[in-house]
Amino acid sequence: MYSVNSKDGTKIAYDKVGRGPALILVAGAFSYRKFPQQVELANLLSEYFTVYNYDRRGRGDSGDTQPYDVGREIEDLQALIEEAGGSAYVWGLSSGAVLALLAAKKGLNITKLALHEPPFVVKTEDRKPPKDFTRHTAELISKDNRAEAIKYFMTKGMGAPSFVVSMMRIMPGVWSKLMAVAHTLPYDAALLDGYMEGKELSAEWWSSVTMPTLVLEGTESPASLRHSAQALANALPNAQLLSKKGLGHTKKLDTKKISPELTVFFTANH
Repeated sequence: MYSVNSKDGTKIAYDKVGRGPALILVAGAFSYRKFPQQVELANLLSEYFTVYNYDRRGRGDSGDTQPYDVGREIEDLQALIEEAGGSAYVWGLSSGAVLALLAAKKGLNITKLALHEPPFVVKTEDRKPPKDFTRHTAELISKDNRAEAIKYFMTKGMGAPSFVVSMMRIMPGVWSKLMAVAHTLPYDAALLDGYMEGKELSAEWWSSVTMPTLVLEGTESPASLRHSAQALANALPNAQLLSKKGLGHTKKLDTKKISPELTVFFTANH
C-alpha cells in the first residue's frame, strides 16, 4: 500500500501495479481498492500500464476529512495524478465515472478518459430516484442507520429489487463489506445531484472535456444506463461510444471483457 496527501491533508491510500503509462481507476458506490473485480481489472491492465487503484475518501485505508465536498474528491484525484507524474489516463465506473468527468471538466491533466456507465438519468420516461434522494441518503447516515441507507440507495437510487438486498444480507462476507462503506453513500449521491432528473445533457456544459473519451455500456444494462451512455457520448466533443454485451456493471464486472477494450482505447494513437 502507498498513500498520498490530498490538498486538505486527507490521506489517500492506493496500490500500484504494472509498468507503462499511468492509469488511475476510480471506483463507484460501494467499491474500494480491494474489491475483487477492482483488483482483477488492475492486474489485467498492469501488462500495459502502471495502474493506480485507490480508495476514495472514507473507504478502506483512506482518510475522511469532514465536511464532505465534491471538490475535495476532485482534489484527491488531482493528488494521484501528480503522484503519477503530472498526467494520467483515467477510468471511472458508475458514480466514479461522474467523478472522473467532473475532474476533467475542472481541468485536471487527464490525457484520455474512459467513462463506464455513468448513472445519469437523461430521459423523462426513465426511472428516477426520489427528489429528496441526496438529502434522505445523508439523513439516514447522519443517524448511523447504515442498513437502511444501503437498502434505500440500492432500491431507490440504483433501482435494484428489494429481494436483491435481502439476498446480500445472507451472502457470506457481502453485507459486512457494504456496511463498512455505507457512510460514503451520501458522497455518491452528492456527485449525482442534479444529474438524475430526466433532463438532457448539455453539450455546452461539457464542452471543455476535450480529451479522447470512451463511453462504455453493456447491451444487457438497464435502459436508463444505456440512454445515459449514449447521451454523454453525443454531448462530449471528442467521445466514442462502445456498446457490447458483457460490459454492464449492475450484476457483475466482467473484467476479462472490459480490460481488452480499455487497453485498445488507451494504447491507440488519437
